Amino acid sequence: MSNKADPQANQQASQQSIAEHAVAALYQRDRASQQLGMRVTECRPGFARVVMKITGDMVNGHQVCHGGLVFTLADSAFAFACNSHDRSTVAASATIEFLGPARAGDELTAVASERWRSRRSGIYEIEVTNQRGETIALFRGRSHEVGGPVVT
Repeated sequence: MSNKADPQANQQASQQSIAEHAVAALYQRDRASQQLGMRVTECRPGFARVVMKITGDMVNGHQVCHGGLVFTLADSAFAFACNSHDRSTVAASATIEFLGPARAGDELTAVASERWRSRRSGIYEIEVTNQRGETIALFRGRSHEVGGPVVT
């Protein structure tokens, strides 16, 4: 049996470290996500999980969370996932389907997963659920790399 480290495991650990540093750097500069109380609870290359508690000042006249804030949560998870490769990346397009209401007191979780990635573009799917596991929204984003690293 060899004592050499597994090269694939080393590469995965390196990619995970890059993802963690890139997401942390992006979050540190993302005042909007911070002000809305979002927390990145998990990240890895091409993946991010972001949580946000719905407060009373986030509801609309129907007493449900404003759709724009659900979109913002999904968009933030999208941003963290597509920048996790430490390449400055922005949204080129995004769509959302609202499937259920969120109310004050709910904790929403947006899980962003990379579905396809080429040299400068990517497709990401984001599912937003509440604390009961009910799907609130489905979001799909297309990313475009603008160049340069996230971590400076």
